[in-house]
Amino acid sequence: MNDKRLSAELLTEYAATKLEDHFAQVSRCARMLSVEQLWHRINGHSNSVANLLLHLNGNIRQWVLGGLAGREIERDRQAEFDTRGGAEVEALLSELHETVREACGVIRGMEEEHLAWEFSIQSYRVSGAAAVMHVVEHFAFHTGQIVTMTKAMLDVDVSLYDEKGHRRDGRSDEVP
Repeated sequence: MNDKRLSAELLTEYAATKLEDHFAQVSRCARMLSVEQLWHRINGHSNSVANLLLHLNGNIRQWVLGGLAGREIERDRQAEFDTRGGAEVEALLSELHETVREACGVIRGMEEEHLAWEFSIQSYRVSGAAAVMHVVEHFAFHTGQIVTMTKAMLDVDVSLYDEKGHRRDGRSDEVP
């Protein structure tokens, strides 16, 4: 591509691919944990992996499905953190997977003008591009927490890459 401008398609495809990658990583980690470990909090100021899965689902629903796609979304953000036990890993992952799948469809469908539009999400006024970036950054941040928590609880290597830097999941090493 000779054009040096960032295309909307390049940005949206990259963002959606990163969300899918992050979902795969948190799914892999969550499935390694027992129900007790899934809901374990290291202390009163920390969240469990399960709470983070609930929170990621709520954030993506609010920012992408509600904010960008204009759907009516009800979210109890505090409940995402206050919940103590209940849901099993597959139920949490199934709901998050559906949300990520729908959100990736919305993101991939955004045209250049949608990225420049202003949206009111949560209590913020942001561009479509800023909303997309927020969701990807937010998911990446909590993915790192889930990976760290899984490693700490299980003493396992959960890296997506082998010692030579190649992906273990068989996906291309190339950035889209």
